[in-house]
Formats: sequence, C-alpha cells, structure tokens
Amino acid sequence: MNYTPPFTITDDIIDLIAGISHELGRIDYLRNSPQAIQLRKISQIKTITGTLQIEGNTLDEQQITAVLEGKSVIAPMREISEAQGAILLYQQADEFDFLNQQHLLQAHQLLMGDLLDHAGQYRHKAVGVYGAGGVSHVAPPANRVSGLMSDLFAWLQETTTHPLISSSVFHYELEFIHPFEDGNGRMGRFWQYLMLNYWNPVFSLIPVENMIKSKQQGYYDALRQSGASGESTLFIRYMCSAMLEAINTLQTRSDQVSDQVSDQVKKLLNVLPESWLSAVEIMQLLDLSHKPTFRKNYLEPALKQQYIEMQFPDSPRSPKQKYRKYKV
Repeated sequence: MNYTPPFTITDDIIDLIAGISHELGRIDYLRNSPQAIQLRKISQIKTITGTLQIEGNTLDEQQITAVLEGKSVIAPMREISEAQGAILLYQQADEFDFLNQQHLLQAHQLLMGDLLDHAGQYRHKAVGVYGAGGVSHVAPPANRVSGLMSDLFAWLQETTTHPLISSSVFHYELEFIHPFEDGNGRMGRFWQYLMLNYWNPVFSLIPVENMIKSKQQGYYDALRQSGASGESTLFIRYMCSAMLEAINTLQTRSDQVSDQVSDQVKKLLNVLPESWLSAVEIMQLLDLSHKPTFRKNYLEPALKQQYIEMQFPDSPRSPKQKYRKYKV
C-alpha cells in the first residue's frame, strides 16, 4: 500500500466510535422487526431528500415520495432529474461494490446521466469549490484525478482501519479530489452509505444524510478545516458525531411506526418469508381459515401500508396472485 490518507485517531473519535457501536447493538433488533420495512422506506426518502437538499435542491420529502411513485411534481426540471437520478442510485445500491473503482463511475453515470454530458467519467478540466466568500477549495489538476482515485481505492482495499473511520476518510478524500464535473458531494455521501451498510445493515434504517442536512454548516466547516489542516481528522469527528445523532433518533421513529401497525399486520409480517406465497399459503402459516377476515384484517392493511407487495400488481384479483414482504 503506497498511499495512506493523513488522519489522526483522537480520543474523542474513539469515544464516538464506542458510542456508535453501543447504540447499534442496542437497536440491532429493529432490523428484523415488523416495522423494519417501513423504517427502511422512511430512511430512503429522508436520505435522498437530505443529500439533494445539501446541494441546493428544494424538493421536500413529500415531493421526493411523489417522484418515487411516478406522480407529477411542480418543480424545476433539473431538480426533478436530480431526484430521479438519486432515486435510481439508492434503489440499486445493492448492486455496487464499494471496493470497485469502476462501480463508482457506473454509480455516477446512474446519478448524473440526465444532467451531465460526461457522466460516469472523471473530469477533464479544472474545478473549484465555491463558498460564501468565493473559492474555498481548488481541486487537484484534472490530469492527476485518475491516479489519485486509483491510490485512494488501493488504500481502501487494503486498510484495516475501522469502517466508521475509513468510510469517513474516503468521503473526505473524494470531496478533496473532486473527481467529477458535478455530483461529487452526492457521490461521497453515497459511497459512505454503501460502506456503512456493508459493515452493519442496521444503517439501512438510519438516514445519516438527513442529519448532515440539519447540521449542514458544520459539514462544510469540517471539510474546509480538514483541508486547511491537511488531514481528515476533523471531518471524521464530524461524521461520527452526525452518525451518533442520527442513530439516536431511530428509536423514536420506530415507536411512531410501531404505533401505526396493527397486531394482525405484525403477525403477518412475522410469518411471511422473503419468497412469494399465495393467500392460502399465508393463511396456513397464520392458522386462519376464514378468508374474508384474513383479507380485511391482515392482507389489505399490509398492502395499503406497503409492508407487503403483490407479484402481479396490475392484476390484483388474479387467481395466481402471490405476496411477499415489500423490498425497498
């Protein structure tokens, strides 16, 4: 490993990592709880909304949900295109390997394909990052980008650094290199999202990007101060702090979702596997024999709240219809 990004693991970073690990252990049960499906959906909407709003997109959670559902939204076309790209990206997150540099380019193509002529390619010109006071960061020359990104991925593939730290370091280094003409912030946050979810899947329930949006000035300050100091230590600390705050909001959200789920729907979700099952097969698992009661109290509420989905949604009354837990 020839290149190691500069950073220092301080006592307060160690304390934050310990706090995050403790809280993740405390809420791990939520991954397999009846409300997990709804929590993932909520997190995905908040994540996409947050990462877009950080870049100035004005669409709120309700509008992002409408775009996700294919409904019409009154907003600038560029903002809608940004939302559509981000939705596609996060929906296909499981297809990306965070250790694969080619996957980074493919992800950028998916995110920015309708917005940039050179989406999915490293930039070919100089770029700067502008703040309230003018240029706040001049990125490395374009002819160095490919080499810098290769070095960064080589480090990522070999490092034994804790994932909470290595994901933050990668996030910061990508912002410093600024490898793309546009979309660098969204890509940095998405790549850290991939890394965190790979390390601990409970992060799929935690909209860290939404917390960053609520602490946006701190995000910019941490990037700027880390750049001035020549290492990502301050940015690591900021990200770990944001993660811990985001985790601490999950229990409240879980309680709110749980209150909306009936006992019958909870029972259905507890017995329903990932594979497709017919209504009769589900009734057998629930030890039910009265189909109208099953449809009214179990099946229809679960469908309405999108906890489960139909195999043939265009033919809801099909005799071949089957159901499974909704996949986010």
